Amino acid sequence: MEPDLFFKLIGDQTRLRCLALLIAHGELCVCELVEATGDSQPKISRHLALLRAGGVVDARRQGQWIFYHLSETLPSWALTSLQSAADGTCKTAPYVDDAKRFRRLAEPSELVA
Repeated sequence: MEPDLFFKLIGDQTRLRCLALLIAHGELCVCELVEATGDSQPKISRHLALLRAGGVVDARRQGQWIFYHLSETLPSWALTSLQSAADGTCKTAPYVDDAKRFRRLAEPSELVA
């Protein structure tokens, strides 16, 4: 992986937000990323396709769902850069908002009787 291509790929806020969520949670489907970011499904899918084509993320299909995770072939300098970016942005908007929305996804909903 060429560093200039890698940094161009992660230089977009939507892609960096998705990557921060993947770093924090390992593997996520498009629907989880859509809910966490509040962005549309086509937008998230388009950005994930770019990250996948660039070798930053990989995907696996399970039925109708596609799950994304960081590529296992990322060089260590790229992983270190992503972790550093995630650590540096985790307490700033919109990243903190994404994390809050993601946590709400995992909360059991209460039924109103």
